[in-house]
Amino acid sequence: PPTEIPPTEEPTVEPTPAWEAPEGALVALPVTEAPTLDGLADDAIWADAPAITIETENGANESNTEVTLKAVYDDEMVYFVASWADPTESFFRSPWVKNDDGSWTLMVDPEDQGGDNNLYYEDKLAFIWPIANSMPGFEDRGCAVACHEGEDPKPYGNKYTKEEGQMGDIWHWKSVRNLSQIDDQYLDWTQYSEETKEAGRHSDPKDSGGYADNATEDKTLPAFMGPEGYPTDGSPGYILESEAVAFDDALFAAGDYIPAIIKSIIVGDRGDISAEWQWADGVWTLEFSRKLVTGSEYDVQFDDLTAVYNFGVATFDNAQVRHAYQDGVSMLVFQPAQ
Repeated sequence: PPTEIPPTEEPTVEPTPAWEAPEGALVALPVTEAPTLDGLADDAIWADAPAITIETENGANESNTEVTLKAVYDDEMVYFVASWADPTESFFRSPWVKNDDGSWTLMVDPEDQGGDNNLYYEDKLAFIWPIANSMPGFEDRGCAVACHEGEDPKPYGNKYTKEEGQMGDIWHWKSVRNLSQIDDQYLDWTQYSEETKEAGRHSDPKDSGGYADNATEDKTLPAFMGPEGYPTDGSPGYILESEAVAFDDALFAAGDYIPAIIKSIIVGDRGDISAEWQWADGVWTLEFSRKLVTGSEYDVQFDDLTAVYNFGVATFDNAQVRHAYQDGVSMLVFQPAQ
């Protein structure tokens, strides 16, 4: 009789385990349509995105608050929305005021001992991301690994990394000085000196634009004013460069204010984070986006969508440097597209 050939056994195929995010991580969902950046966060996309809440504490002006974050991404971009409680919209950032004798002075915080204005300032939000995982300990301590509190001559200390080659990407939103963008900055190992007053904090390179002080060369008067009918109560805290006109002292009375900031869109590396924001009913809502991969040496690159990206958050309530900060670290992960 013919030899029977035993049936071939089909190889066992193990099912692919379902993707799971690390506990507590901010999960960026894949999307095919970008959300509209308008500071309203009312796109249906955001309703579907999971949120995390980050508590910040120990800031000036009772700025302890909770920041709620969501994220989505597509083939090229990553999008975020952040919201946090802040009872006041702070735009009165050291404006010019006309005195009774006709002179002009800048409003200053009498307690400011140098770069430490907590009275006439603006609201801000900041993120730090290690670049290429080059900040040892960040995954446990977050931003604290770069903080050097009480370091002279600054009353609030300095920020810089421990060793050469360690760098972080800073996303520093400024409610008055930014225009449809978040200020893209970076952190390195530079320590304080008279030449490097910002220590490790630096702005990414730019081609043009940004913000500048509204002052004459001798800094005794504002150089510009807003267009006709511009408010004289100091709001909205800035003058658009595109609308600025030469200062005419005769148009102002004692007690009138002129913003001390002129601003425009940043062109270049420093301006690669687009954003829009709204303050309403005691809450800031900030929507922003950036390319997953910018190619800049000063940026974190989201070039591996299977990786975990650590970050830290700080909130500033009308404070120049005395921010409330996160105790620990948060994680961003990208949920795989189906």
